[in-house]
Amino acid sequence: MPVAVVFILLVIGSIIFHFASPWWFTPLASNWGTIDDTINITFWVTGFVFVAVNLFMAYAVIRFRNRKDSKPAKYEPENPKLEIWLTVLTAIGVAAMLAPGLYVWNDFVHVPEEAWEVEAVGEQWRWSYRLPGEDGMLGTVDNHRVSAANHFGINPNDPNGQDDLLVTSNVLHIPVDKPVKFLLRSKDVLHDFAVAEFRVKMDLVPGLVSYMWLTPTKTGSYEVLCEELCGLAHFTMRSRVVVDTQEDFDAWESQQRTFAQSQQVRDPNAMIGSALYAVCATCHGAQGEGNLALNSPKLSGQSDWYINRQLQNFKQGYRGAHKDDLFGAQMAPMAAILADDAAIRDVTAYIGTFAHGDSDQSITGDLDRGKQLFTTCGTCHGKTGQGNYATNSPRLNGQEDWYIKRQLINFKEGIRGAHPGDQFGPQMASMSRMLRSDNDMNDVIAYINSLSNQPENKIAAITQGEH
Repeated sequence: MPVAVVFILLVIGSIIFHFASPWWFTPLASNWGTIDDTINITFWVTGFVFVAVNLFMAYAVIRFRNRKDSKPAKYEPENPKLEIWLTVLTAIGVAAMLAPGLYVWNDFVHVPEEAWEVEAVGEQWRWSYRLPGEDGMLGTVDNHRVSAANHFGINPNDPNGQDDLLVTSNVLHIPVDKPVKFLLRSKDVLHDFAVAEFRVKMDLVPGLVSYMWLTPTKTGSYEVLCEELCGLAHFTMRSRVVVDTQEDFDAWESQQRTFAQSQQVRDPNAMIGSALYAVCATCHGAQGEGNLALNSPKLSGQSDWYINRQLQNFKQGYRGAHKDDLFGAQMAPMAAILADDAAIRDVTAYIGTFAHGDSDQSITGDLDRGKQLFTTCGTCHGKTGQGNYATNSPRLNGQEDWYIKRQLINFKEGIRGAHPGDQFGPQMASMSRMLRSDNDMNDVIAYINSLSNQPENKIAAITQGEH
């Protein structure tokens, strides 16, 4: 009897939890309400079977429990009538679950002719987007063409790609009530493009271009997630899709840069940069060696793309705007002196002419434990802390340890990486939380210090400085 009661309570509790649960679908914001219908049908079919099986077991336990006057069990190896009923009912249940899904899948793979195409590109660990220009056609691409100057790998000889609109931020805008076909491409490993409110998702497979389509039906901002385990920072691979009215979308679209415009950038001029750097030298030193007394980090030896990005972040208010970022607030107005992107590239080019040099090391810790902790860091920053443009991770070895520690603290406390415009800061803010104590930070920084003392890294540093 107690077992039968457990079965009955299990059924009652499951039904109550199903209808009273706070965890349910996000509000629907696309045309794919039929996907909700298929899921609900599956719930009803499987729910009916669950209730029926458990209640039958409870009935069987009660009805056929052992009693003094119980008749012995009768061996019946076959029961054609019962087998036919079970086969028919099972077939009906399976068909009820599969048929609606096949119907919806047929709609999913047949994209409306009037659908507007947008490309979503995934890489560890970010999203970027490409929109067709005035010609309404996307240019051809090839991952072999990807570079710092050609983020999407667009074929420069394809006239259809010249007016393509490039969105390298983590926010895409699309118009409401207009069918959109997403072309999905990966630069590295498996990813998955998913927006819960749209109800559709699809994998990005390296070497292939997959697709999905939807018609957004409600304006708003919706989070994009990668729902395929793509590496260590998989959980930080987030973006947003903003559904606008047509007027708001047109205004946003007009502000986007075309591929042709992105290529019309003059080469940086280190000579011009040397004049601009005169202000920087006051704090960072004549050769970018840094100055602890002025809380100015070392610049020499750091990758030009990273320095460029941080100057942009300071200039645009993504860094140095937090009330507790005292030293960032000092840097922000200095970055504002650089008038435009060309000036930032020029001063970055001049910094790139500095020899790497050695940095002062003041933090000590447990190297063995630091090495273990750095295993996670090395996934992005490189096994020897050399940095990696592909994962947007700056060089760590040879950099000043006091500055690295300050930035780790800033990331952990939300002083840095919390601004919505800082595309890569939130990733580092999440990763920094694995260092749970001051000792953890000291240990991993001490290990980073040891990396800069390795002969092979000194050779690499000299080479980079000469470059």
